[in-house]
Amino acid sequence: MRRMLPTLALALFSMSAGAKDRVTFRYTPLPGDERPVITEAVVGPQGNDFALRLTFNKPPFGAECGTRCANSTLLLDTDATTSSGLKLEGKQAENGADLAIIIQGARDLSGASGDSYLRVKVRHLSNEARTVDEGELIAELDHRKDPDRIHVEGNTVFLLIDASGDLPSGRKARIVYHPPGDKAVQASLAGMAGGSSQGKVMIFRRGSWGQAPQGGTRVSPEPHTEPR
Repeated sequence: MRRMLPTLALALFSMSAGAKDRVTFRYTPLPGDERPVITEAVVGPQGNDFALRLTFNKPPFGAECGTRCANSTLLLDTDATTSSGLKLEGKQAENGADLAIIIQGARDLSGASGDSYLRVKVRHLSNEARTVDEGELIAELDHRKDPDRIHVEGNTVFLLIDASGDLPSGRKARIVYHPPGDKAVQASLAGMAGGSSQGKVMIFRRGSWGQAPQGGTRVSPEPHTEPR
């Protein structure tokens, strides 16, 4: 595993410089936002995964954000239709989402040091889900333990989210980001059935994502940690 990390970091650095023309969405934070928020995202299918490059306006975890670290949720509608997935009341942008990706700056309470780390939870939102919390927790990633699925460079987070399970797929997909106190931001992207799932984003082009654990580590019950 240690031999892989320099190659992966080099590939990520190269893509950071070359992916500006493929930005999926941008967001301008509201004045006075205390927690780190996503200001730019690059999202696309890659193999059996969705690859994401997320840029925050400040470090999403660690000493700089203290007790007000990242707690951002991205909703992925894998077939770009409201007939499947999350069902909120009324005409909400989030309706139809099939996956919830929750990015949290957290503190590990299992040891004496209370280490800070970045945690990513993935929930499958079935047709019965009326809230994100009702989605089934299918994976939890830890940047310290899952370097082939999550990588952090300063304010930027690189993710690979497994989409090989029982998820609807279409030629198009849709992503929704709803920052606290502001309106939802949504954007379209290529779907898994669009015939372009190989090599469009290529965030982990030289990493070992092809051998990564499917979706990270299943968690039951959830570990004793808390968001910052």
